[in-house]
Amino acid sequence: MVIFEDKQESELLTEIAVAYYEYEQTQEEIAQRFGLSRIKVGRLLKKARAEGIVEISVKYHPIFSSRIEQQFVNHFGIKRALIALDHQDEEEQRRQVAALVSNYLSSTLKNGMTVAVGQGRNVAAIASHVGVFPEKQCKFICGIGGTQRVGEIIDADHISRSLARKFSATSETLYAPAYVENSELKRAFTQNRVIKDTLERAAKADIALVGIGDMNENCYMVQLGWFTPQEVTYATLNQGVIGDIAGYGFFDINGNPIDTTMNDRVIGLSIEELRNIPCVIAIASENTKATAILGALRSGVIDIIATSASNARTILSLQQNKI
Repeated sequence: MVIFEDKQESELLTEIAVAYYEYEQTQEEIAQRFGLSRIKVGRLLKKARAEGIVEISVKYHPIFSSRIEQQFVNHFGIKRALIALDHQDEEEQRRQVAALVSNYLSSTLKNGMTVAVGQGRNVAAIASHVGVFPEKQCKFICGIGGTQRVGEIIDADHISRSLARKFSATSETLYAPAYVENSELKRAFTQNRVIKDTLERAAKADIALVGIGDMNENCYMVQLGWFTPQEVTYATLNQGVIGDIAGYGFFDINGNPIDTTMNDRVIGLSIEELRNIPCVIAIASENTKATAILGALRSGVIDIIATSASNARTILSLQQNKI
């Protein structure tokens, strides 16, 4: 019996979602009922979430969140800490963290505000978070140039446009590549009037959304082809770099900025420009990034951190042990 071919896919997704989430049937039971493999059922449940048929929001005890948040405020002088419960699946963890940021934006954005938008998987997850959001007469503007990743939409312009659609707002593109091969090319691009004007407007934003990266020879910036494994290894071993803000602002464990050979190859807001934005929201969901998040928090650039409970506990432990 194969029911999948006899139904509209959206109808099947709904039926499977109801069976799993409302009637608490196991994936094995659903597979037998619909004549599908268990793996297929898992994929369809994931698709139901992606298409908004199922919305999952993490609700954690207020005491849990407030205690951790207060410790972050006390230790790092930030405004907020948005902490999601842990999830074993990395993509689901990213969605849970993104949901907190998305909901925070929904309650915080006001007419006339400007939001500078970064790139990467964590920032992109905010734009893809499903929900109904109030119309805001505000602007989302790219804080970094364009980039491409096969199979993943991580480009700042795409994210900015998606956020603008979500809030019925407007979006402004930065007409430049994110990465260039040398500092001379960067200077040439940033002397262009259109590019310069966009970056100046982004630097005056009320809010910035950025990711935090960890540094290793297989880090995301290496995968994108921006930097070589050798450049990253030298920066970590010889210069003490442990992470980056927005993909190119490098720092050590104490949050001090580090001048590396990789500097001046990315067209986007500088660390100092981000520092001057009233509310910089940094998003990092991966459980490998606790040390990088700690350094970023110590830099004084971050106003709101969004991450997992596991990362939060590790960060507080490192801070208390004076790492």
